[in-house]
Amino acid sequence: MSTFFYPAVLIAQRPCSQPEYRQFDFWIGDWKAFGPKGDKAGDSKISLILDSCVILEEWISTNPQQGLTFSGKSFNSYNAATKQWQQTWTDNTGNTTEFLRAKGSNGKIVFYADKVTSANGKIYMRKLSFTKLSEDKVRQLGERSDDGGTIWTVEYDLEYRRKK
Repeated sequence: MSTFFYPAVLIAQRPCSQPEYRQFDFWIGDWKAFGPKGDKAGDSKISLILDSCVILEEWISTNPQQGLTFSGKSFNSYNAATKQWQQTWTDNTGNTTEFLRAKGSNGKIVFYADKVTSANGKIYMRKLSFTKLSEDKVRQLGERSDDGGTIWTVEYDLEYRRKK
C-alpha cells in the first residue's frame, strides 16, 4: 500500500478557502421551497462538503407525480482553471444537466447549460439563477432558451425559505 503525501502548503491553506470559492455560501442551509403562488414545492438541504470545495444540494419535491416523488442532487463547485462556477444536477428520473459556466458576485450566481437535449432530440439552453434576497430567503429561477439565448422563458421560479 502506498502513501500519498499532501504538500504542506495545501494542508495549511485549505485550497478552497479563497473568496471566489465562498460566493455561493449564501445557499448553504436547510430550506423549504415555495412556488410563485405560495405553494410548497419541496425541501432542500444544502451542505458544504469535501473540505469546503463543493456545495451539495439534496432536493425532494413535496407532491408525488405519477407515483414518483421527484428528488435530485447537485454538485456545485468553483473551477479555478476556468475561473467559473459549475453545477452538475442529476435526479431520479434519469435526467442530468451540466451547467459548465457561471459567474457569482454580491449574493447572486447565474449558471448556464449551453447544450441540453430534450427527449425528442431538440437542443436548447438552460439558465439557472440564484439570488440572495435576505439571510433567510433565496430565489432560484430556472429558464430555457430555444433560440441560442435571445429569448428566455421561465421553467420554474422558487423562493427558498430557511427552516427555523
